[in-house]
Amino acid sequence: MEDTMISLMQQEAKQAPDVIKQQIQENAPIAAKIGAKLTEFAPKMVMIIGRGSSDHAGVFAKYLIEIEAGIPTFAAAPSVASVYGKTLQLANAFVIVISQSGRSPDILSQAQMAKDAGAYVVALVNDESSPLAELVDDVLPLRAGPEKSVAATKSYLATLSALLQLTAHWTDNTSLVDALEQLPTGLQAAVDSQVQLTSESLQNTRNLVVLGRGLGYAVSKEIALKLKEVCSIHAEAFSSAEFLHGPVTLVEQQLTIVDCLVNDESKDAHQQQVAEVKSRGADVIHLNQIVADMHPRLAPLLVLQRFYLDVEHVAVSKGFNPDEPKGLKKVTQTL
Repeated sequence: MEDTMISLMQQEAKQAPDVIKQQIQENAPIAAKIGAKLTEFAPKMVMIIGRGSSDHAGVFAKYLIEIEAGIPTFAAAPSVASVYGKTLQLANAFVIVISQSGRSPDILSQAQMAKDAGAYVVALVNDESSPLAELVDDVLPLRAGPEKSVAATKSYLATLSALLQLTAHWTDNTSLVDALEQLPTGLQAAVDSQVQLTSESLQNTRNLVVLGRGLGYAVSKEIALKLKEVCSIHAEAFSSAEFLHGPVTLVEQQLTIVDCLVNDESKDAHQQQVAEVKSRGADVIHLNQIVADMHPRLAPLLVLQRFYLDVEHVAVSKGFNPDEPKGLKKVTQTL
């Protein structure tokens, strides 16, 4: 790809502030309706169904829902239904299915099983005409619009904002509902901000670790995935606390660390853990949220917005086409 060309990944990542502004406005009554149903249903647990980036959004949902609603939340294993043909006991469960296309057979199979088992099933889906949208009890549309680059950007950010809006209405958290109105402005500030991750900082890097804590760890998984997808860099995400329980020994191999810092309750502990890793000789690259005075639950999205633009530039600088990573397709269908 020529350096003078503007990739679809860059174009779509820059669309996120406008996409999310419209999404928040149009989805407000739907999120309120689903929130009211959840209050009446009073689920005892939440199960998240998704693959790839959607699965990473599920990690964000786990932290968000457990922090804000106090309900145990866990990731589904889609093959339990699609491959093993088993049914779970989900009569008191709220099931969130996250999918851009709504067409992968294993996701559809797990969603059908959950509905048949008595769960309240809601889809966060970009294609409202998909089989998934027809199958579930309610749909909270992502409204990300067409996304042609294989590397998801605006659709992933739209998934996180949808989860925030859903949880805010479910828990009647007016401060978070109000804060979401400022999210598009914060995302635009991240778009307009200075580069944090440079091609020079990753010039000879083939392996690295991304560290975050809590909701920061959730988006660290997406950061690691994008470094693999578009830059061919082997990256793994760890909770900064978990990293100190064994994997920290990798630092002796002159390991590069990407520090995903969000300004929430985890900040102090995370910074201490990153300082410990740095004291052992790691080369640390810092990713920050840019806008300081935002609601803490929105912080991870600001980090990710800036990162998407930076990683696209790194990929192009390395001679890769971020829109068409080798061996990947936009829609992956698995059994």
